[in-house]
Amino acid sequence: MAALDEAQRIHEQLIAWRRDFHMHPELGLDTERTAGIVAKTLRSLNYEVEEGVAKNGVVGLLKNGEGPVVMGRVDMDALPIQEENIVPYASRLSDRMHACGHDAHTAIGLGIATLMAERRELWRGTLKLVFQPGEEGQNGAELMVREGVLENPRPDAFLALHIWNHLPFGAVAASPGPVMAAAEAWKAVIKGKGGHGAMPEKTMDPIVTAALTISNLQTIVSRNVSALDTAVISVGSVRGGDAFNVIPEFVELRGTVRTYKPEVRDRVLRRLEAVIHGTVQMMGGAAKIELLPMTPALTNDPSVTALVRDVVVDLLGQDALEEVRTMGSEDAAFFLQEIPGCYLFVASGPDDYEDRPHHSATFDIDERAMTNGVAVMVEAFRRLMPDQGRSPDCSPLEGT
Repeated sequence: MAALDEAQRIHEQLIAWRRDFHMHPELGLDTERTAGIVAKTLRSLNYEVEEGVAKNGVVGLLKNGEGPVVMGRVDMDALPIQEENIVPYASRLSDRMHACGHDAHTAIGLGIATLMAERRELWRGTLKLVFQPGEEGQNGAELMVREGVLENPRPDAFLALHIWNHLPFGAVAASPGPVMAAAEAWKAVIKGKGGHGAMPEKTMDPIVTAALTISNLQTIVSRNVSALDTAVISVGSVRGGDAFNVIPEFVELRGTVRTYKPEVRDRVLRRLEAVIHGTVQMMGGAAKIELLPMTPALTNDPSVTALVRDVVVDLLGQDALEEVRTMGSEDAAFFLQEIPGCYLFVASGPDDYEDRPHHSATFDIDERAMTNGVAVMVEAFRRLMPDQGRSPDCSPLEGT
């Protein structure tokens, strides 16, 4: 229980960090202020600090003798959303807010850094904390991998977490295998023949064609994907036309595909192209399709995840352990493709959590969740890098 007691001791500091970041949200890769606070804090704790990775990423190294190298990842960026919460720490900037919990993630990361530095006698090895910009659609993790963040030194194991408002405060989920989906974005431009809205027979109506296309796309999952597998196809944007009485020349559709298995992904993408082209050709038009891969599926290593699950039970009790799998995506998958690890979910839903979903203007958290997040991560790091003279030999990294 020591890690939980330590985390509770710094709870007020976690709140102060989180609320400061919440009031000053930064988007994408442009997290200069946040990164500056992170770098300054890490240096005050005697970490070796590298700045400017993937523009504003920060890497902190804490070396503590011979032993494994374990990496923790923290994302820092906000979202382009106008906050509606009436709270003292509401965003001070228009049209941007921390609507997914990355402010809490950054505070948790600094809390982890603090406790790991304070109690070096409990572990041996190298802690590598990576504070990442650009998680919300800019693939900051992939950029950091390209710039060598997984080298010098290369991690033996990886941990990351996400505050999770879909569960009320108290639980922590750590599940082996795939837990978040691979994501693709796609765009289809449907070319028709415009004309007067009163004389559709003289046109090739791309709006009607787009409507048929959207409906037909929904047959892909139901008729091309096994009921034992899973996939999602969504259309998120339909753009075409400017006047009520004019049939336009073009309609643009934008959407996303989410899958777990590579073979399902390939089948769905092939069918998506075939259905769009087939529907549009049937109506007498033409389509241009662009596919944009975003992230692979996020898959947890069974051994590291088993260790994290033991930590959750030991610190919070058996009833706190939950299972979460979601069709949402996360670019931490790029790290987990290279390094065995565990991505966990820390329940943060306040009493009215159903009214405060992620990516909404009313998102807010039960701040006690940060204490649980720090405690579980710190204890997991210590068990992955045990001091053999003081701690039990429970690291799954032995012999790797």
